[in-house]
Amino acid sequence: MPTRFRKIHGAGNDFILFTNPEPRDVTAWAKEAERLCARRTGVGADGLVVSRINDKRPTEYDVSCFNADGSVATMCGNALRCAAWAVHHDDGFPAKRRLRLRMAGVVHEACVDPASVWITAEVNAIRPRVLQALINGRPTWFDSVHTGTEHVVAVVSDVDAIATEVVGRVVRHHENVAPVGTNVNFVQRLGSQALKIRTYERGVEAETLSCGSGAVAAVAIATLRGLVGKREVTVHNQAGDPLTVRPHEDQPNRAAWVGGPVTHTFEGVLA
Repeated sequence: MPTRFRKIHGAGNDFILFTNPEPRDVTAWAKEAERLCARRTGVGADGLVVSRINDKRPTEYDVSCFNADGSVATMCGNALRCAAWAVHHDDGFPAKRRLRLRMAGVVHEACVDPASVWITAEVNAIRPRVLQALINGRPTWFDSVHTGTEHVVAVVSDVDAIATEVVGRVVRHHENVAPVGTNVNFVQRLGSQALKIRTYERGVEAETLSCGSGAVAAVAIATLRGLVGKREVTVHNQAGDPLTVRPHEDQPNRAAWVGGPVTHTFEGVLA
């Protein structure tokens, strides 16, 4: 049967989104992700997202995200934001009313307003100086933070001077983050409440234009280091569509909101 899909992106992080499709097992979706996410021979995307309404809870959706290499993402902030946008537009879910999105067993809150789509991310297990790597001939420390998935963050003076894919690939496979590896973020302080970020994403195995969980990781480490205050932070990315990170009102030390634009690019049908 023909299957409809959306091409959609959250601040430049792009996905192929299926809403309530016919059931398939994880292996089948993983293979489909590899095929469709290929930039030259498929639709092209950083990942494939499957969103289904929970039959037992009409305000909760089960969301799965498969990276471009077919691996399963345990957390993808921009994928969740894109799924929330689709729920709002397809099901008439009221703006500013919170809904629940479940990914890899974790429930995230989501909220759509006229300018941004927001979702929550956990902030757990911060470990300073987990590994060191050479950047432009200079030894540089990376801190580790888990925001639903593994991230390391290096604070640098100029993110644009870094060969992100070269250094990111080395750090992603570093022995100190074995065996699962990690996402790799390079962060520059722009002001009292502003950061600039570049991210090498595991599973995409390349630099992406934006990363929601990476933005949360960057703010967590920058806050720990005293580079920004414990309030709303603007995180500038390679897409030019900044994300905003702010503490969760009920769990300011354990969770954060991340919000920004979502753009529906086009729809298509797979024959």
